[in-house]
Amino acid sequence: MARASVKENKNIYQRKREELGLSREKAGELLRYITPERLERIESGKSNAHPDEVILMAEKYHCPHLCNYYCANECEIGKQYVPEIKSKELSQIILEMLASLNAMQRKQERLIEITSDGEIQEDELRDFRAIQNELEKISITVETLQLWAEKNIKEFDQK
Repeated sequence: MARASVKENKNIYQRKREELGLSREKAGELLRYITPERLERIESGKSNAHPDEVILMAEKYHCPHLCNYYCANECEIGKQYVPEIKSKELSQIILEMLASLNAMQRKQERLIEITSDGEIQEDELRDFRAIQNELEKISITVETLQLWAEKNIKEFDQK
């Protein structure tokens, strides 16, 4: 039987593997072409995971969040453009979505006023940025819901 790691600062890939109770050898079998040695290098931080490896781990570990984590934290392009999504309960996701949609409903007329002439004037910029921030919240909430659904629907399908 493999020893459990006592390392304190485990990266997300090691934590997910260990949550499933998999040794590196068993994970290597599950992941097909990612060897236990390669897993050790990824989990220890000696090597960065490649996108195809993260996709495979996300699929086999039933953890779609791994892809978002990789894009938001390890991919040079994603670091600039992809926000990291935090796992939440469905009820919290829905309440956040409704709150953001309600906030946008109240700002809808102002957005029309600002954009109707095709230009954003200096005195409109502050309001436009506030609306843009609210739209970003909606986008993140949608992404959170999509990750929740992907993870949980797969779990329902497996039952």
